[in-house]
Amino acid sequence: MEQAELVGAAQEGDRQAFEELVRRTYVDTFTLACRLTGNQEDAGDVVQDTYLRAWRGIGRFRGEAQFSTWLYRITANAAATHVRKRYRHAAEPFDDLNEPAEEYPDTLPEAAAESGELLERLATAVAALPPKLRALVVLKDVYGLPHDEIAEELGISVAAAKVRLHRARRRLRDMLYDQGEEAHAV
Repeated sequence: MEQAELVGAAQEGDRQAFEELVRRTYVDTFTLACRLTGNQEDAGDVVQDTYLRAWRGIGRFRGEAQFSTWLYRITANAAATHVRKRYRHAAEPFDDLNEPAEEYPDTLPEAAAESGELLERLATAVAALPPKLRALVVLKDVYGLPHDEIAEELGISVAAAKVRLHRARRRLRDMLYDQGEEAHAV
């Protein structure tokens, strides 16, 4: 069955059609949730919430955008809600529980080690962004969505999407530059 047929059947209450939509979209939804929340455990909760919201709202899906775009928007909203709740209930970690960073094996070439460190710094910086800015960076720079689709998914204007993306990238640059300076100063 084509995706549009599955959506139509799901809108009529066909659970098997919806389950097939879940099977077809799960990997992309989970990947997006991981990138938005920063870890797999929270991503699993977000994915569960996403599909619950999608099942409850499938009747309101008008088909003006692709089903995947509609699902991205639900995922982004579920992730933002989850992250807000997590930060409200977050506790300070104990310093003595922090484990030392793993050393790179001697077998890795120096360039690969530096590349890994850069990717780790970038992932940490993206995770440190507020959820709304993180969503923009992930949707644009990871998924390659155009500004108009991002704006539609997040329920904002195209101009707002561009401005927020610029702010997010500027914050990333500042965080990465500051981290880089501190690392080189030591």
